[in-house]
Amino acid sequence: MKQIEKTIQYLIGSGMILNLYDKILRILERRIAPYLGFIYTSFQERATFISHGNTARLAKEHGDMKLAQICGTIAADEKRHETAYTKIVEKLFEIDPDGTVLAFADMMRKKISMPAHLMYDGQDDNLFEHFSAVAQRLGVYTAKDYADILEFLVGRWNLEKLTGLSGEGRKAQDYVCGLAPRIRKLEERAQGRVKQATAVPFSWIFGRKMMV
Repeated sequence: MKQIEKTIQYLIGSGMILNLYDKILRILERRIAPYLGFIYTSFQERATFISHGNTARLAKEHGDMKLAQICGTIAADEKRHETAYTKIVEKLFEIDPDGTVLAFADMMRKKISMPAHLMYDGQDDNLFEHFSAVAQRLGVYTAKDYADILEFLVGRWNLEKLTGLSGEGRKAQDYVCGLAPRIRKLEERAQGRVKQATAVPFSWIFGRKMMV
């Protein structure tokens, strides 16, 4: 638990979504800046809903009912957050479809970084990369989930049916609507070139090595 607490404190000190703030600052003069936070959280909350739900499923399969219950409760809470943020963005599309689709495309071009991408435990400089690799291998959160979330949001906000857009807005619309299939193709190619797994120690579990 000490190493987990240390990781939490390092993360608090680093700032969890620094990349998002950097993106906002870089385009602050544009009207889309206020929309980025809501688009980011719509994606991120669905991602954490999925990952906690999958963790709950794995915990149940391995007989840890208490952990399954805890993760299931967190997943349900994340789902409520997702619902709130997606409704806000839905309204933004009604009020300013052009600006909102530009913001969505801008966010996706830079990719969605999860809140814990700056995690550090005082030992592993590549902790999030290793953690993500384990999550991918176990099916907790995968590249497929990333594409599925994007596809879900495109459908949830009816992006393909948006009308009255500027030339720039139509380009953004085409980009976002066609991105999920491209991500899937890239992932398929990457899986074909998967490097041999290596064992990496995790301080959270007392130095036990996991394949990444």
